[in-house]
Amino acid sequence: MTKARIDARFAALKAEGRAAFVAYVMAGDPDAETSLKILQGLPGAGADLIEIGFPFSDPMAEGPPIQRAAQRALMKGMTLRGTLELAAAFRKGNQDTPLILMGYMNPLLTWGIEAFAHDAAEAGIDGLIVVDCPPEEAGPLADALDAAGVSLIRLATPTSDDNRLKTIVKRTSGFVYYVSVAGVTGVKEADAEAVAPHVERVRRASGLPVAVGFGIKTPERAAAIARVADAAVVGSALVDEVAHALERNEDVTVRVLSKVESLAKSVRLARTGQTTTV
Repeated sequence: MTKARIDARFAALKAEGRAAFVAYVMAGDPDAETSLKILQGLPGAGADLIEIGFPFSDPMAEGPPIQRAAQRALMKGMTLRGTLELAAAFRKGNQDTPLILMGYMNPLLTWGIEAFAHDAAEAGIDGLIVVDCPPEEAGPLADALDAAGVSLIRLATPTSDDNRLKTIVKRTSGFVYYVSVAGVTGVKEADAEAVAPHVERVRRASGLPVAVGFGIKTPERAAAIARVADAAVVGSALVDEVAHALERNEDVTVRVLSKVESLAKSVRLARTGQTTTV
């Protein structure tokens, strides 16, 4: 299904009159077995789409929480191939939830772009975000993903002016990921009031749903973003739950999914006028 899953999910949510909750997790954190259990539990906990980070030794956009998650995964032997194996295992039990892979270009080049695009689609990946691939250099990647039916999802930022947006949205499909704050993940907090006009600008330029990420850690913040965007993305707050569970010798899966439930509920209720307490 690939691209069709993303389009179908956003269309269904639009009909419901609500935003999507997008959960980001790091493949293989804290280990492959637990990572798969978390993935399998995310839809039931309220995740409408799932972003899977593949661990990379030299990330440029990740703050300390996701850097630490990548290191935990790498130390347990997780690879890009292992990430696709996790996706394929998830797909055996879930054919509806869109899976978005997020990471960096170097491992894709090592794999071979055309081969990777094909293998990602076979594993059930619907979209790909490559943080360090500028639009001007993305032609071969876009061609390979188009051939495989996988969406290339691009990042827009607070510094993306109207001219830059025209370049960013070319050959983008599925949705546009709007980075709400300047800097790395998990450091600053997103301000819905400041984000709202940028979301509208990106929507007009792309004609696509806009997901907002970076700087969303609490149910209250997620709800505020869900009122102005088509999706709220949470990552650092979830990988922090992995770290906290490990420190306290708690069940990692239970702790992560509990956090997802509280965040997803706040997003689901954001436009109804109801509130949730956690």
